[in-house]
Amino acid sequence: MRLSVVIPTLDAAATLPACLAALGEAEEMIVADGGSQDATREIAGAAGARLVESARGRGRQLRVGAAAAHGDWLLFLHADTILATDWRAAAQGHAAHRPERPACFRFRLDDPAWQARLVERGVAARVALLGFPYGDQGLLVSRTLYDAAGGFADLPLMEDVDLVRRLPRPALLGVDAITSAARWRRDGWLRRSARNLAIVTLWRLGMSPERAARLYG
Repeated sequence: MRLSVVIPTLDAAATLPACLAALGEAEEMIVADGGSQDATREIAGAAGARLVESARGRGRQLRVGAAAAHGDWLLFLHADTILATDWRAAAQGHAAHRPERPACFRFRLDDPAWQARLVERGVAARVALLGFPYGDQGLLVSRTLYDAAGGFADLPLMEDVDLVRRLPRPALLGVDAITSAARWRRDGWLRRSARNLAIVTLWRLGMSPERAARLYG
């Protein structure tokens, strides 16, 4: 298994160091930057990641990062997500036994509040019932599957849902992907979750990705 980890960034200096540090065993780390004005580029270089530059837009950045990757497996990860220490063994096991399917990690928030546990249960239910993980759970997919599905579309938002819809149903790995809860604390736990659900629903009903990105904030 030759694995390339692709991380889209935009002014991610506060969270990127911990994200990269958790990937110590990755053969290739690619930071696809969309024009950061902070120390993101310097942090990526110091951690041994390869920096590729892209026009801003997460779908576009992920597509550029994937094109630069050399691995036969790709792991797409957000810069504010930290994988648990046994992530590599779980990824290798999946690649060895279920190469025909993509996979995602178990969603966790870095907050002890009961509201965080409620959000986590909601995400777990969505993944179990609908098979739709979001990008903050990471997406592990073979290069063969990724290319066959057409890769990430050039979208400012919903690029993760759009790609997952074109892939086989992802398997859920029993390893945590711990994501920053800053957005939920800022916007309100239930309000943020309800808004996310509403935006996904409206997008699937025909709302443009550009308008969805404006609503997402």
